[in-house]
Amino acid sequence: MKILTITSAKGGVGKTTVTKALALALLRLTGRPIFAVDLDPQNALALHMGIDPREQRGLARSSLAGDDWSETCFVQRTGVHILPYGALTDEDRITLEEQIHANPKWLIDHLRGLNLPDNALVLVDTPPGPSVYGRQALSVAEWVVVVTLADAASYATLPLMQRMLNTYCNARPDFRNTLFVLNQVDSTRQLSKDVLKVFREEAGEHFVGVIHSDASVPEALASGISVLDHAPESQASHDVIACATTIAREMGVLDVSNMLGAHIKQSITV
Repeated sequence: MKILTITSAKGGVGKTTVTKALALALLRLTGRPIFAVDLDPQNALALHMGIDPREQRGLARSSLAGDDWSETCFVQRTGVHILPYGALTDEDRITLEEQIHANPKWLIDHLRGLNLPDNALVLVDTPPGPSVYGRQALSVAEWVVVVTLADAASYATLPLMQRMLNTYCNARPDFRNTLFVLNQVDSTRQLSKDVLKVFREEAGEHFVGVIHSDASVPEALASGISVLDHAPESQASHDVIACATTIAREMGVLDVSNMLGAHIKQSITV
């Protein structure tokens, strides 16, 4: 399996929305099994993926019970496998986080326990900023995608993100690369364009691309489906596919036949 951690230094940047879109795009571009793992106690990825809001099962409860995570692995109709965080009381969450803190191999042990196919891609969605979950996710990641916004507040948090990467990723021999995605870019705003220009220059070859602000994204969320299916010809859909293609190529998993199939499928959908 290959592990891609998706993270951000601050909340409100659309990280979970990006995770959902990339999971489906990578499935269609690579043809590989995709497993989306939610390490955020907000359990937002499950909601984005269409799991019943009343569903309480998840990797958190399984971990506390000593059960295998496969018992709480859901399969979306698109074919993406989801391991939601689930629902916990505050007391149970604190207990779980203490266990995670005491076991640096908590995440990788559970992932290996799933006996995933060798060609599986694992996308790990993390809480924003420093956290016990983020430390685990960054410590096992081979690639990291940092999601941020084209605004001054997000730009100011990049030094924090860099410190986290230096601590948990950059010194590891098995770590491959950090990639950056600029989300909700509004090309009509000068500040957005200015930040994008600076970001491109500073990130250099680590810059994956942008996902423009697009009304089809919240519409897709409200409909419970991916923007790739809700509005396949939208700017956001094209941006997601472009970013996913670059990420897949970076990871060495891009399948040209599946890439063509994804575009054909989109054309038929329209």
